[in-house]
Amino acid sequence: MALPVLSSSAVKFRRVLAHFPQELSLAFAYGSGVFRQAGASAGPGENNMLDFVFAVDDSVTWHMMNLLKNRSHYSFLKVFGPKQISTIQSYGAGIYYNTLVPCNGRMIKYGVISTDTLIEDLLHWKTLYVAGRLQKPVKILTQSENSKLQAALVSNLKSAVTAAFLMLPESFSEEDLYMQIAGLSYSGDFRMVIGEDRSKVQNIVKPNVPHFQKLYSNILQDCPQVVYKHHLGRLEIDKSPEGQFAQLMALPRTLQQKITSLVDPPGKNRDVEEILLQVAHDPDCGFVVHQGISGIVRSSSIVQSAKTILTAVILSLFILWEPP
Repeated sequence: MALPVLSSSAVKFRRVLAHFPQELSLAFAYGSGVFRQAGASAGPGENNMLDFVFAVDDSVTWHMMNLLKNRSHYSFLKVFGPKQISTIQSYGAGIYYNTLVPCNGRMIKYGVISTDTLIEDLLHWKTLYVAGRLQKPVKILTQSENSKLQAALVSNLKSAVTAAFLMLPESFSEEDLYMQIAGLSYSGDFRMVIGEDRSKVQNIVKPNVPHFQKLYSNILQDCPQVVYKHHLGRLEIDKSPEGQFAQLMALPRTLQQKITSLVDPPGKNRDVEEILLQVAHDPDCGFVVHQGISGIVRSSSIVQSAKTILTAVILSLFILWEPP
């Protein structure tokens, strides 16, 4: 099952895509340049930056081809060649961004991630960086027939629903659910304290509820642990310890590990299942899950942001330094 492709026209995005090597397992556009957002950042407007992510099977080869086509997109790292760029890409969230790139009269930013790294993040939430992007509506531009990738995309959505259930009360609205899901990848993100609009999650969800429904309605209808009253826009879930234990056992591996490290005192080394059963009986179960997610996001967001800022700053210095 492939991630749903949103139906509105993607011609302008595909025109951008035409500037890049076409060996892509997945390409998508996201953010305020693609979907309308409420508040001060409302759009999508012609002045908003367009954000893209490209997943590639072979990062070294893709960067080599892209350097031949778009050498000016890269910072000083271009002098070290595609292997070194791919090495730097592997740090943090495993994605390398070229920023402030003029293309077709718009400013764009694009990230490159290996297909294997993306699948790992989708299945196990190793960094929840690109996986978090894909828990919100995106514009899919191209997707290969890679069955492992397709399954991982769906698994990521199911995991987002499961984690959100654990942090929500017994009864809640669809909008409450989408707010919780959209906020997963911002939990612990230092940018939500420094620089980012703190109402960002609400601004993303409120104008885009129909897009969230396209992503999640089938999963909710097929989920045995939820009563989905679609006509009322309400949901009810099993908050018994048994229900929460089943949900905790279904969480991605990295999040389970974070939860166990928060709960289990050093040196005890209890079985993961035993620890999660304890958490399932804890009245603060949802808070523990939230803390585990924050721990994943915090570390990856700091490293990734530092990497992106450094690349952008040095690219700007190169532009200023290069003679006309």
